[in-house]
Amino acid sequence: MDSIGGDLAFMTPRPFAGEQLEAIRRNARPCSYAAGDIVLDAGEPMERFVLVEEGEIEVVDPEGGGRLMPSGLGPGQFLGELNFLSGGPMTLAMRASRPTRTLEVQRAAMLQLMSDIPEIGDHVLTVFSARRRMIFEQGRSGVFISDPAGDPAVQRVASFLSRNRLPFKEIDGPPGVRFGDRVIEDPSPRKLARLYGLDLSPDMDRVRDLLIVGAGPAGVAAAVYAGAEGLAALVVEDNAIGGQAGTSSRIENYMGFPTGISGADLTFRGQVQAMKFGTCFAMPRRVEQLSRTDDGFCVTLDEGDRVCARAVLVATGVQYRRLPIPRLEEFEGAGIFYAATEMEARFCNQTEAIVVGGGNSAGQAAMYLSRVARKVHLLVRGDSLADSMSAYLRERIEHEPGIEIHYRSQLDALDGDTHLESVRVSSPDGDWSVGCRALFIMIGAAPNTDWLSGLVELDRAGFVRTGSEVGAASAYATSCPGIFAVGDVRSGSVKRVASSVGEGSVVVSAIWSHLNAPPPETAGIGG
Repeated sequence: MDSIGGDLAFMTPRPFAGEQLEAIRRNARPCSYAAGDIVLDAGEPMERFVLVEEGEIEVVDPEGGGRLMPSGLGPGQFLGELNFLSGGPMTLAMRASRPTRTLEVQRAAMLQLMSDIPEIGDHVLTVFSARRRMIFEQGRSGVFISDPAGDPAVQRVASFLSRNRLPFKEIDGPPGVRFGDRVIEDPSPRKLARLYGLDLSPDMDRVRDLLIVGAGPAGVAAAVYAGAEGLAALVVEDNAIGGQAGTSSRIENYMGFPTGISGADLTFRGQVQAMKFGTCFAMPRRVEQLSRTDDGFCVTLDEGDRVCARAVLVATGVQYRRLPIPRLEEFEGAGIFYAATEMEARFCNQTEAIVVGGGNSAGQAAMYLSRVARKVHLLVRGDSLADSMSAYLRERIEHEPGIEIHYRSQLDALDGDTHLESVRVSSPDGDWSVGCRALFIMIGAAPNTDWLSGLVELDRAGFVRTGSEVGAASAYATSCPGIFAVGDVRSGSVKRVASSVGEGSVVVSAIWSHLNAPPPETAGIGG
């Protein structure tokens, strides 16, 4: 997106209609600012909706303090981006460039107004989404990252922000992360999540209607429908929105997207929808234990925090399998990756990359990386792709000159100093080595169910049994009333994005019925 397009995306393309403006005015308080006054500062929570009545508000350049964009926000236009939905902080300061009058509505009241008058909500969300896309793609942010390739910790932060569509700007300098002038010591995804307001909300003691564990396609779909049904829901995710599907660079068989869509884009759109309906997200937080209470359940998170809800939806999907090879952990994040997105692809620019695996995820990664790598080596343990990969993808890989398939081959050794530099491969034709700074491991996954603490029945492979397998009326109910499961973690699921979205959408009806069932002592009375 060029700078002109970016400025247009930042600006509100049309003012609110007369009756919409009057509805906002009834909920607003008028404010005035002199030229040079900060209206919303970087790091300040977006707790108010600011509409310009007269004057102009500009974006402050976080590096020089001047004006960041040629255009400012004038009469009829409003401040903010998607962080407003969660009350997250500004990453760029907004300043009055001349005497300015505004109408300002508290966040809670504005969210209610957006719900009561859909035309207002649609307009605000359209603008907020366009701005997030623009500032993310152009790196217009007060969060600065330098040389992520030089430090695994910085690389993990950059990958977390990139996968979650959180804006940051890459700058020259030694490896590090800073917010404005403040250096983030010992940077981690958790610290940056707190900076963006994505850690647990202040009201963590509140008992919610539904706790959704996992933000893959199934969990995000459930988050949308739960919010739409008026359920107070919280989604807890330990890494990034989208789960394994979020690492897919291009999904071509999802209905409605004939030219394909990345898994990250698909699930990000779902997250925005869910936030529109009031569903909250907390990440990166890992659920370690589940326990039953008198009125529902509580989960214990890493660092000991507890969150409680009347019902739990297990949507944790699966976790990546790791190769039993020396030095694997040492190079994770420093040349070894489990996702192939734009952030990881830069490490194999004009070099040779290796993808391990024979399924759709490995095939999509190989195709995506072949655009930037000099050559992609696809290591397949078996002697064919026919049983593990979709036909359309297999045919593309076999005809792509930038991809070389190695059947009955596997990794033997990893080598490098602080970063992966080369790998050794064993194959029927003999062992061989190749210089490689980017190795992508996509060999399947195991169900992420250890945290369920024995409260639900699992099959032999660790997947959650549901429906008729446990004598439950709902296809997604588990052996424990109040706990449901959808998506890849469920025994017998299809393991496709579309089916996961469908399960996450349908299960909310069963959850709603469970939450609104009459107490046992009154059930059936008066029938």
